[in-house]
Order: sequence, then structure tokens, then C-alpha cells
Amino acid sequence: MAGFWLGVVGVTCFAITLPATRLATGSAADPQLTPAFVTLGRAALAGLLSVLFLLVTRSRWPARRHWGPLLGAVCGNVIGYPLLLALALRSVTAVHAAVITALLPLVTAVAAALILGQRARPAFWACAVLGSALVVVFAWLRTHGQGGFGLAPADLLLLGAVVAASVGYVYGAQVTPELGAERVICWMCVLALPLTLPAALWLWPDTAAQPVRAASWLAFVYVGTVSMWAGFFAWFRGLDWGGALRVSQVQLLQPFLSMLFAVPLLGERLDALSLGFALAVVATVFVGRRLSRPAAQEPAA
Repeated sequence: MAGFWLGVVGVTCFAITLPATRLATGSAADPQLTPAFVTLGRAALAGLLSVLFLLVTRSRWPARRHWGPLLGAVCGNVIGYPLLLALALRSVTAVHAAVITALLPLVTAVAAALILGQRARPAFWACAVLGSALVVVFAWLRTHGQGGFGLAPADLLLLGAVVAASVGYVYGAQVTPELGAERVICWMCVLALPLTLPAALWLWPDTAAQPVRAASWLAFVYVGTVSMWAGFFAWFRGLDWGGALRVSQVQLLQPFLSMLFAVPLLGERLDALSLGFALAVVATVFVGRRLSRPAAQEPAA
């Protein structure tokens, strides 16, 4: 039971990431911290915390064979996903982004099948296509309702963020059995620190010229300490204690929790279109994950 509730805590931490990022960056009409600073700054903050953790636990340096997957995870999870997400949230609401990013578990399974060379069932690929089609239709309807046509640039950024995070998760998972989940997160942040720390200091906002609200700074601290770091501790420990198959299903609640948190944090409004498409996408994710086990290999002749 403790593992299950730790999983709930982890998913709740991640669900707040969308509205917190939007709060940190502000909108195009009311900008606060720049997306580049939020991305690099949150990674730098998590990197400094990771250095302390690795020193206190006397963790050994990763072996040479670990560096490739760790760097792949850095590109996807430390830089790619946060940057694309922050750029997109300047233009769309957190409720809107929650529908698009609901594809993340399913796209992660697709990335695992492609990168690891696993054969998945045809029904799984059908779910992946259906889920992607639902997201495209949702984004198109939103753009059409605002007088446009096709996918908005922010939607393409969100889809890119989903792909980046999925690829990063797969590379990180490759070294997790040897390094341990907490140390994988920490080494990812530490590896990026030579880039993220000086870049974040260089991009530090001039608050004298353009004041930044206290709420935006608090949101920035949240995404650096919780979304990028502490949330993973609760999530991976919950998977370990409660069983990955059982606890991972809690992740299906994440888009709805993001929507709920966006109401008090940002004053956004829940609408039937977003809730309906989120339910449909989560349904395809649920079925797809049940079918994501590799297909049985035919016996050799």
C-alpha cells in the first residue's frame, strides 16, 4: 500500500509541472521568466541537489558503458522536454497541453519498441495510431475554433516534447537496473550541470528592467526541486515497493490532475472538449499499455 501511495505522490508532483511551468514562463501577452532560463535553471537547480545527494550517498561514477544512455536521457528529459514544453506553454493553456501530453506513456512504449528492437502486437500499433489521431484532431479543432487551420506551432512543440521525453525515458531505463533509479536522475542532472549552470547564470533575468512576480519564481523553484528531481524519488520508489505493473497505472490520472491544478493555480477553465478528448486519449493509452508486451517470437526452424 505504501508503494501505491508513493506512486500517487509522484504522479501528483508531475501533474503540477504543466501549470507550474506556465506560471513560471507566463503567457505571450504577459511574459515572466523566459523558457530558456526556466529550462536551464531548473536543470541547474536539480543538478546542484544531485551533487549533494551523490556525495552524501558516496555514489560511484557510472561506468563507460553507461555514458551513452545517460547522455541520451539528458538530451530528452533534461533539455528537450522542458524546453519544448516551456516554449509551448507561452501560447497554450495548461489544460490544452495536458491533452497533448497524455500521449506520453503510449509514445514511451513506442520508443521502447523502436529503440530496443522489440516486436509489439499489431493491436498495440493500432492504439498508438488512434491515440495520435485523437490528439491531432483535438489540436486541429482548437486551432479551427480560433480561426486558424491545421496544427498550431505550440501543438507541434508539445508533440516534440512528448517524443523527447519518451526517448529520454527509454535511454534512462536502460541503465536503471545497474545504477538505481535515483542515481540515474541525479547523474543525468550532474552531467548537464557544466552546461546548465553557467547558461542559467548568463540568462538570469534583469528584474529591474522587467519585474517578475513572486508566484513565477516559486513555480520555477518547484519545477527545479520537485518536477526535475524529488518527484522522481517518490515515483520510482513507489514502482519498486508497489510493483511497476500496478503502480504505473496511476499515471493515467496525470492529465486530469494537471487540468484540476490549472484551475486554482492559473485560473483556467475546464471545458467539455478537453475533458472528452483527454478521456479518449487515456483510454487508448490504457489499452495500448496492456498490449505493449513484445509479441511472441516464432521458433527458429
